[in-house]
Amino acid sequence: MNAAAKPQAKGQAKTEAAAPERKPVLRVQDLSVHFSDHVGHLFSRTTRTLKAVEGISFELYGGETLGIVGESGSGKSTLARAILGLVKPRRGRVLWMGEDLVQLEEEEMRARRKDIQVVFQDPVASLNPRMTAGDIIAEPLRTFYPHMANLQVQERTRGMMKMVGLLPNQINRYPHEFSGGQCQRISIARSLVLNPKLIICDEPVSALDVSIQAQIVNLLRSLQKKLGLSLIFIAHDLSVVRHISDRILVMYMGRAMELAQRDDLYRKPLHPYTNALIKSVPIPDPDLAHAARRENWLTGDMPSPFNPPPGCVFHTRCPYAVNRCHADIPALRRLEHGDWAACHRAEGLDLSVGDG
Repeated sequence: MNAAAKPQAKGQAKTEAAAPERKPVLRVQDLSVHFSDHVGHLFSRTTRTLKAVEGISFELYGGETLGIVGESGSGKSTLARAILGLVKPRRGRVLWMGEDLVQLEEEEMRARRKDIQVVFQDPVASLNPRMTAGDIIAEPLRTFYPHMANLQVQERTRGMMKMVGLLPNQINRYPHEFSGGQCQRISIARSLVLNPKLIICDEPVSALDVSIQAQIVNLLRSLQKKLGLSLIFIAHDLSVVRHISDRILVMYMGRAMELAQRDDLYRKPLHPYTNALIKSVPIPDPDLAHAARRENWLTGDMPSPFNPPPGCVFHTRCPYAVNRCHADIPALRRLEHGDWAACHRAEGLDLSVGDG
């Protein structure tokens, strides 16, 4: 009898048993956010409904980065605000460590925000121009720990500045004395000062120069590895998301189009919208861009969110749409290899990027 076939001794640990199931830190289930808009005049008013987020579900694990991409108006930022409790969802659940944040009262939710922080898009507008960098970073400490000694607050603030690449002697400078990239570093330091477990980055590099974008993305990756953070990284630029994400959720008009491992998504997208986004990324070399024929992959405008098309919301711009796409809304379903797609034709299309 070989070693692999030896019977297990009584009480011996099952070394070959399956690893325990990995539990998500965040679970979003069927989350929908609707807004109402009143049009008309005083005696004849009509209420319209905008479905900003519709039926979004995903899980996020400890130390993982989930990228969320899509065009402007696809619902990415509204989804983030719903997770943070800044807007009230129409339905659905946001389970943080098993606790439903949607059901919490305002004070209870405020306490949970120590664990879930956010970095906003505009690094200048998100900072109070009347406060110094040190006061901006220290403000969460003074809010949640009002009895913390000033010396401890100062030490913690200077330590956070050093961690994000700022000089401690810049602590008394105001936001207008920093560059855009430095202001975003202040925002990141502020979000980390409470030792959160999750950071939601809402297009944190879209307002920055390309070279500074790379620095901020690399900083976030380094901090994630060092601190064991989970990240939700929202962007419309697929080339940026590719460098930081483990999995990617693609959104269009409030709905999930695809949810896949990063490498799977870029090598062989499952949804025509994802394929169009990838092939619409600009290529610096004009000869390569012409040879790849990547122009005009995503044509037409997004329909009005107040009047979305029936069936698949992407069918008005999809070159692969068939009659069923015009009538039936495709569910986000798991395919054989484990990734998810909301497309009636996902199994039959060959959207390999290398074939483009």
